[in-house]
Parts: sequence; structure tokens; C-alpha cells
Amino acid sequence: MKLIKIPEDKYYDYRLQAMFECYKWDPQFYDSNTLAKFVLVLTKEENDEVIRLTENLDKETRSAEQYLNKHIKIAKKLALPKKILEQIPNMQNYNTTQNIRFMRYDFHQSIDGSWVVTEVNSDVPGGYAESSLLPELARKIIDMPKLKYNSFGDRMAEAINNKLNKNGTIMMVHCTCFSDDRQVMQYMGERLKEEGYKVIYGAADHIIFNEKNAYCILENNQENIDLIFRFTPLEWLIQMKPRRWDGYFNTRTKSCNHPISIYTQSKRFPLVWNDLEKAGISMKTWKDLLPETIEVKDLGSKKGFIYKPVYGRVGEKISIKEACKGDEYEKILQDVKKHPKQYLAQKKFISRPLKDDEGAEYHICLGSYTIEGKHAGYYARMSPYPRIDSYAADIPVLIEE
Repeated sequence: MKLIKIPEDKYYDYRLQAMFECYKWDPQFYDSNTLAKFVLVLTKEENDEVIRLTENLDKETRSAEQYLNKHIKIAKKLALPKKILEQIPNMQNYNTTQNIRFMRYDFHQSIDGSWVVTEVNSDVPGGYAESSLLPELARKIIDMPKLKYNSFGDRMAEAINNKLNKNGTIMMVHCTCFSDDRQVMQYMGERLKEEGYKVIYGAADHIIFNEKNAYCILENNQENIDLIFRFTPLEWLIQMKPRRWDGYFNTRTKSCNHPISIYTQSKRFPLVWNDLEKAGISMKTWKDLLPETIEVKDLGSKKGFIYKPVYGRVGEKISIKEACKGDEYEKILQDVKKHPKQYLAQKKFISRPLKDDEGAEYHICLGSYTIEGKHAGYYARMSPYPRIDSYAADIPVLIEE
């Protein structure tokens, strides 16, 4: 991997085009710029290796969730929210051929050059426009047309076409009060409109379920839904009032993603690997790539571990001391002590930073998508410290031929 800097005299135009043409509406988090001034370039060999590892991980992950969906006793070890545990019987008829399954695996390079995977974003991974439009914009800005990329948006459109045959109505379900969520959905919705679909944007409670079929209740859009494209996390969905969310778990309407994703979204997923392997499901790739992960109560006197929240997102509350600001580190330790079951302990690895031409170091998280088991592009972020959180900057990924 290497960094190519976007020329200073072109970055302003790049930023404007990212905002107005690539759905990066607000490239700031407080005072931090979240649009990198670099392009990340992978060699062909690196790309081939990550694709191979990604697809192996995906095969293991999907096999695991299918097994867990049929074996509630083992699934209980994931400590799923009570409301979701109650819904497991409603997911028994989950149809892999009807629904679309996509995930994003987060890769990092360790100091010895090997790949480490820290988690799978199994439920509602984001970054669609950043992985689809930013690479093309960056390729033009740095004038390197021979560098290539894989567009997530194109791969997702192909997958949906295979299910709906280029007709029907798609509901883009998201938290409508957040512009960050809307920009993700807006890009994907516009891309699907290009394929000929009718697209409706709405919140989770704008759908009701009649005989297990999704129906939109929005004014001027009261109609049956042919596919639910959900961007509302399940742990938020189940807090919805009035309680209209039950139907998401057993709907006959095609879904992307279906709530079956909750099994592997939990960071406690590694705690059931031995049970899965006893049932004949190999977790070899996961065991090779994920740092040792244990329950907080089993940490004892072991050294070199960090804490991660079971349902954390965008790097929140990860106890990498050198990456924490102010008294954040002490607050995380206090919260772990108070709520140990809401965290896991994971062996800390040393991230290999990339240097720019001036010697500044940046740590990279290379998010590798899959759709229906096949690699579907990259969403990368970079940070000056070894934690990829809300302050990190989005960086387009290009690949050498």
C-alpha cells in the first residue's frame, strides 16, 4: 500500500466535487477534515490477497449465521438483546436465495506486514458513495486513468437486479433525522433509480407488515414494497415506538440486510467459534486474522489487551490509550468496570503506518465489502493515530494493474 497526495492546487476542487457530486455533504467532524488529501493505492498482489481473504471470511461468516439461526442455545452466548432473542423463532424460514446479504470486513496491516481483521460490519455497513464515486473522482484528479477500482454501487445494483428483474419499489429505510444516514441512502437510491426502480426514502416505522408483506404508509407513497434496503441498525430498530419492528424479522419481502445479520454483528461472535467448529463449520480464516478476543471476566492478569464495546460503531469507546482524547481513556475503563458484559477484551496489535512524502504517519483501515459472497469494493479510512474513529478521514482506494 502507498499514499499518493492530491496536488494542493487541485484539492479544493476535489473537495467541492466530493460534496456536490459524490454525496459527501459534510466532510467535517467538529474541526476535523474527514476527506483525506491522499489516495490509497494497492498493488495487484495486495488486492488479490485481500479479495481471497475477504471471500474466505465471508463464506465462514454466512455459514456461521445460518447455523446460529437454527441453534438458539449457542446463539444465546452472543448475549443478544432480549427483544432480538425473542424474534429468533421468527427468522427460522430465512431464505438465502430471496434476500441480499452484504458485509464489510475491516483489514489493517500490522507492523510485520501481515493482515489483521478487527471486525465485520455485518448489519448496516456504510461508505457506499465513498467506495463508488470517490475513486473515479480521485483517478481524474491525480491523472492516473490506468489505476482501477471496484464500484460497490454497481455491484449492489447488479445483485438487486438479479432479485427484482429491474422493476418494483424499493424502500430505503434509515434514520431520517441524520443527514449522514441520508447521504448514504441518497446515493444508493439514485443509483437504483438509474436501473429503473421506484425508490422511497423513509424511516423504519414508515413500514407496516400485512400478512408478512411490507407496506409503505407514507402520504403519497402508500403501496407495497418489493425490497427493503435497511440502514437502521437493529439495536436502534428494536427501540422503536410504537412497536412496528417485529415484522422485519419474518417478512416475506426481500431484504438487504435481513436481521439475521445480528448474529455476526455482535463482537462476541468469536466466543462461539469452538461450538461452530465442533459442528463442522471451519473458522480457520477468522482465527488466523482476528486478534485473540475474550470476555472481560477472563482477562485476569493478561497484558496487552484493549477493550471494545460489543455493539460499538465507528471506533467509539475502544481503549487505545494513545488515541484517546482528554479523560476519554479513564472514562472507558470506568464504564468497563461498571458494565463488563457490554465489552470484550481483544489482544492489541501494532498497526503499520504509511508515511507521506514529508514523513507524516497515517494508520489505515481497509474495509472490504462482499455482496452475496463476492468481493464488492473498498471503503478506506485513515487516521494519524492507531484508532479509526469519527475523526478519521475517508480515502479513495485505487488498484495497480
